[in-house]
This record gives sequence, structure tokens and C-alpha cells, in this order.
Amino acid sequence: MLITSLDNSKVKDYKKLQLRKYREKKKQFIVEGSHLVLEAFKTGRIEELILEKDEIFPLDVETVYVTNEIINKISTLEVPQNIMALCNMKSSDFLGKRILLLDEIQDPGNLGTIIRSAVAFNIDTIVLGNNTVDVYNPKVLRASQGMIFHINIISKPIDEVISKLKEDGFTIYGTKVTHGDNLKNIDAPLKYAIVMGNEGNGMTEEITKLCDKFIYIDMNQNCESLNVGVATSIILYQLNK
Repeated sequence: MLITSLDNSKVKDYKKLQLRKYREKKKQFIVEGSHLVLEAFKTGRIEELILEKDEIFPLDVETVYVTNEIINKISTLEVPQNIMALCNMKSSDFLGKRILLLDEIQDPGNLGTIIRSAVAFNIDTIVLGNNTVDVYNPKVLRASQGMIFHINIISKPIDEVISKLKEDGFTIYGTKVTHGDNLKNIDAPLKYAIVMGNEGNGMTEEITKLCDKFIYIDMNQNCESLNVGVATSIILYQLNK
């Protein structure tokens, strides 16, 4: 199929997917660039491959060809890519045994970094609490380097998830800059969840009260704190050992 009109209904739908409310309504999102498209293809998440006219990218999926003008309209990049894909949202209620709870993470780059580290260090599920940045934000997708397709991610109120996890015998670890147990001394149980808080304010008071234990990263005293993406990566690496 070749689309040449900017007024085509498909083009209008692609454009609307730049809006979070429309992505949530349609349960769809668009990824841009060959790397993200290939990662989506590996997990069967592509509904349509979108290629600029005359582009060759042989994947066994439904393919829509469009003009450069249309690529420029639907892209969110300063330098648009001529390879895109329409993908479906997917998540599972099965949480697994290693859970990462994100309490009001705001920065798309941080969330993308956290997703990559969660995949690298064998987290089963990421739970996005209220007021956390949209996981299908284009900046998050790019920062995740396609790892969003390789981990279960759900959006639910964290207090509700913690209550269920405690009933199932999970230990809930909160994170603080100081106090609690040194990360190096933690012997992670079989089933655990880790809460990472907001970039500026840390965990909310409500969620802090629900944690069983607290951990901190031992650092040089000249450094007050770490970026939440970096801190999460260190914690997940250590617990995975």
C-alpha cells in the first residue's frame, strides 16, 4: 500500500499517536528507526511497518509505504527516520519474583535508562505508579534502546501493588540516600520489590511507610546523591549478583 495524501485517515491516526491520551485509547504507539523496529519485530509487536517510498526493509509484516512529506508529519524527531513501525501495547498481570516499582519518575531519559538496566539485571516486571512519565513517550522509547519490548511493564497505583506483594510474601525495599542497610550487605530474598522515587523528592511519604526495609548506596561524602537512573542500575546490578 502506498499513501501519498497528508489527509489520509491512516496518516491522521499516526499523527494522533504523538498524544498520550490517543495512545492509551488505541493501545498503539509508533517507534522510529531501524533498531527499535527490529526489537519490536523480535517480540511480535509490530502491527504495521511504515516505510518511506522506495525504502527496502524486508520484514514479514504488513507494510505501508508513504511519502517523505508524510514521514516528516508523523515523526517526532528533528531528523526523521524513513523506517517506522506501528506497535501494540502489551503487558501481563503475572509479576514474577523480582519487581521494580517506580514512584513518580518524571524524566523520560531516566525511565529509558531504568528499563535497559532492568532487562540487563533480570527484573521480571516494572510497575509505573501514578504521576510517572508515560512509558510510550517517544523519548522513553529511544532511551530504552528497544528494551521496552523485552520486559513486562504495567501501570498501577504502587500502594495497591505493594499490598498484594506483601500478601504473597515479598520483601519491599525502599531507597534512601542515607540510613537503612548498605547495599553491599543485602542478601536479596527469593521474592523482592524495590521502590525508586522521584528525581528531586525521592519516594512519597505514603509509599515510604509501606516499605519493609531501606537500602542505600555507600558513596564518597563529596557526592550527595546519584541520578535515579544511575542509582537504579547500581542497585539492580548488586542484587542480581
